[in-house]
Parts: sequence; structure tokens; C-alpha cells
Amino acid sequence: MKLGEKIGRLRVPEGFARGLEREMTQSEVSQAIRDELDGQMSQSYLSQIESGSRRHLTSETRHLLARFFRVHPGHLVDDLEGHSHLSIKPRRELDDKLDLWLVEGSEEFVKDQELSRALLAIAKHDHSRECLVLLASIVENKQLIDRLVAAFVPEPVAARRRRRANA
Repeated sequence: MKLGEKIGRLRVPEGFARGLEREMTQSEVSQAIRDELDGQMSQSYLSQIESGSRRHLTSETRHLLARFFRVHPGHLVDDLEGHSHLSIKPRRELDDKLDLWLVEGSEEFVKDQELSRALLAIAKHDHSRECLVLLASIVENKQLIDRLVAAFVPEPVAARRRRRANA
């Protein structure tokens, strides 16, 4: 797969992950890079990359795009001919699917702002899968959970939970 194709394809899950229900446009990517990463990348530059008229990226540009799309910088090069099966790693596909699921969950529970915000924070984390695995291991330790709830949840809620646990 060519570099331009990869950038174009990365705009699709990024748009859905951001709740647009569509792929991000080149202009939106350019604006988000300016706003979120304090980087400089014009829509016309992205267009040149995607069309193939600009075949190579500077190291700075490659790292900026890799940070924005949350991919390894090495992914943003043309694949060798005959090795296209190596272009998309199954792990990245899993991460994208997980992040999209978390974003959809955040939207589903929008009335519970804390839960919605938590799901979105995990989805935006570079290691969202590891965050969930870590959370699962924390949940298995009842004493740790009780101490964390007591420390971070307002007293009336924590007291109710302790009463329920002791009942």
C-alpha cells in the first residue's frame, strides 16, 4: 500500500472515533493538527501526500502524522511490493475497533457524564487495551477497590457502598 492510501484510510477511523460518523476531511485533519498538536500541515500538503505527488515525508511531518493518527511512524511509508500483507497489523485493527467501541459507549451513556468522560478518556489513550486490562486486574482486588472508592468517591456514596458490602 502506498503512503497516500494509508493516510486516506487513517482518516476514516479517526473521524468515527471523534464522533463525526464519517471520515475526517483533509481540512479537518489539518485544523486538528494545528489545534491539538501545535503543528503545521496544510490541507493542500495532505492532498499532495494522498494523491502521491509528494511521495516522501520529512521526519517531522511523519512524526506529526503518526502522533495524530496514533500509529507507529514506520507505518507511514510505502510498503514493499509484494508485501502488502504486512501493511496493517492485526493489533492496530484491534485497537481501532476497541477505541471505536469505547467512543460509541461514551455516546450511549452521555447522560452519565462521569462514565461517558471515563470511556472517552480510555479511548483517547495510546494504550486503551492495556488500560482496560489494568482496570480488570484492579477490580479483582476488592480491598484495593474499597480504598480507591473511599479516597475518590464522595463520602455519602462510599458510605452507602460500605453499608451494602457489610449487609
